[in-house]
Amino acid sequence: MTGRGYRAVAGRVRTGLDEIKEIAARTERIWSAGRSEADDWYVDAVALNLDGFHAGVERLLELIAEAVDEAKPVGSDWHRALLSQMAAEIPDVRPPVLGTETRKLLDRYCGFRHVVRNVYSFNLDPQQVGLLVAGLPEALWTITADLGSFADWLTSIADVGSHDT
Repeated sequence: MTGRGYRAVAGRVRTGLDEIKEIAARTERIWSAGRSEADDWYVDAVALNLDGFHAGVERLLELIAEAVDEAKPVGSDWHRALLSQMAAEIPDVRPPVLGTETRKLLDRYCGFRHVVRNVYSFNLDPQQVGLLVAGLPEALWTITADLGSFADWLTSIADVGSHDT
């Protein structure tokens, strides 16, 4: 990959992080507003946004897997394999993208993704949804720290290689 390619991926990661922050804030606003209502419609909306939060993170990880690693997991368990790949260092290619704590937190949202896509919304457990919303600030913080650091690393690699491009 060229310096421009590294910069492009870093830029897309930073933009994606801004979008993930917005969806996390939206999720928390809906949860807060919904708890004061007698209706449980908000659980559906929050579940959809939690799925969107995870999907946004996953898109960034897929981008890194394809552009930097040049290898994206396949198969029925590719979502979890992608998390493992991103938590691993790839010698002579890149450092770990995700820390151990971030990987564990994302694993919970990955599992919820499966629930959201495979059960009727009226079967969602509001208490479980609430636990994921409660964990959102920590998850967002660790994701932002890890992916932000990785974007900085990409930029530094681009700067080192800029003499050659």
